[in-house]
Amino acid sequence: MSRKKESQKSNRRVANRPRPRAAKYEQVFEHIYRMVLKIPRGRVMTYGQIARLMDDRYSPRLVGWAMHAVPQDERHIPWHRVINSQGGISTGRIIIQEPQLQRYLLEAEGVVFDGRGHCDLSVYQWSPVKRKAKGESLKPARKPARAAGSAKKIATQANTANRPSTEQTRKAAPRRTKAATKSKANK
Repeated sequence: MSRKKESQKSNRRVANRPRPRAAKYEQVFEHIYRMVLKIPRGRVMTYGQIARLMDDRYSPRLVGWAMHAVPQDERHIPWHRVINSQGGISTGRIIIQEPQLQRYLLEAEGVVFDGRGHCDLSVYQWSPVKRKAKGESLKPARKPARAAGSAKKIATQANTANRPSTEQTRKAAPRRTKAATKSKANK
């Protein structure tokens, strides 16, 4: 078989084979879209925040790519609610027809931008809350006390029980007058 025929055959195999990498990114993008759909009106999330919440720890740049590739379907994914870590918009260079579109959409939802074009993330940033399962607490589990540490605490408590409190020592200590402190300084 000639080299030309071999290369044509291998090209056909590659073209007919499903592209697992593209399918993986589509799954990741769908995960990002589901997260973005949860953001309420008038609130925002950052690219990095979404990337940190993902199970596989993808980069904020991938989240940006997903927002750029939002499908125009019946879900109406609110891509404009995802902004950069400084609270600014990052779509000005991407949407050439209307560079301020993201800002206009956010302002229509009540998000306020300052003179630099940034919104206050302490006010508008949204974070999804994990709902607790039945019988489960949202607080992190307490670490059990170590035996040596608790013995030390008991010994410290026993020693401090006999000591007077700071309030008692203040009352008992003689007060210095200004004249006494000046005479000490002169010596």
